[in-house]
Amino acid sequence: MSMTQHAEPAVSTPPAPGPKETDGRTAERPLALRLLARPEIGVFLGAVAVWVFFLISAPPVRDGSSMANVLYQSSTIGIMALPVALLMIGGEFDLSAGVAVITSALTAAMLSYQLTANVWVGVVAALLVSLGVGFFNGWLVVKTGLPSFLVTLGTFLILQGVNLAVTKLVTGNVATDDISDMDGFEQASKLFASSFTIGGVNVKITVVWWLVFAALATWVLLRTKYGNWIFAVGGNKDSARAVGVPVTFTKISLFMLVGFGAWFVGMHQLFSFNTVQSGEGVGQELIYISAAVIGGCLLTGGAGSAIGPVFGAFMFGMVQQGIVYAGWNPDWFKAFLGVMLLGAVLINLWVSRTATRR
Repeated sequence: MSMTQHAEPAVSTPPAPGPKETDGRTAERPLALRLLARPEIGVFLGAVAVWVFFLISAPPVRDGSSMANVLYQSSTIGIMALPVALLMIGGEFDLSAGVAVITSALTAAMLSYQLTANVWVGVVAALLVSLGVGFFNGWLVVKTGLPSFLVTLGTFLILQGVNLAVTKLVTGNVATDDISDMDGFEQASKLFASSFTIGGVNVKITVVWWLVFAALATWVLLRTKYGNWIFAVGGNKDSARAVGVPVTFTKISLFMLVGFGAWFVGMHQLFSFNTVQSGEGVGQELIYISAAVIGGCLLTGGAGSAIGPVFGAFMFGMVQQGIVYAGWNPDWFKAFLGVMLLGAVLINLWVSRTATRR
């Protein structure tokens, strides 16, 4: 019986791997597109463009003291623009922010002077009043479901009338009395309105506070649970509530943060000029909101950053001082701001659509 020999099967070599296929939905986008999708990139480029423009057209801007003035103007806007931006990311906005600054300053000045007390008594009382106004706005928005536009418009009118009426009633004038000779004034002035020298240039302390608050707000938004809550309630508050986000607490606390910002800026104005005009502050709320919008915050909520409004405020300060240094008619200031606002909104819209389409 013969044995049949079986041929061993040939060993086949596996084919070389071809190019890796990528799914357009999961492929990583180029770095440039990811940067363009960031809300603060457009306003950063805009701020650089405005700065370069005034460096060329207004030679005094190149001086260190002039840039210090620009940063000072930017800081007084930027300190308030930060909490306003956080509130907008949370889906709301506050039309009473401008007059709330004056309410805070008036409260501190009149209480301190009329009680002949240490100015810190007025400062603490003003903080409580400012937080109370913010709490009232937030509570009314949450409990009634009314748009924050209507609620804060009503608060704006109330505060505007109270500022004028109470100041006239207490002081007999439209301005508060000078408190510069009262106990505690020098200490409070160092905290809210002092300055220091760098390289022979006088820099206001508000610039430092502005940057500190911006860093803190950025950390809160990107690294804390509270920051996630802000984005969640701004995107969809019902969905946020369904997953356990404390919507009521988040929205009320955001309005109270605006109140804190109004208190801080109000204290700066009071201790810078020793007195306060009761009719000021009207229209400033639009500046704060515009700085936040230029910085990439959406009016519909759920998107934005804390860095963007920093550059937005810088653009405002640069234009405000740049027009003066260039020797132009200051009446053009609001026209410049309007062009900046529309331009920033259109650029942000184009960038976001381009990044999404790609």
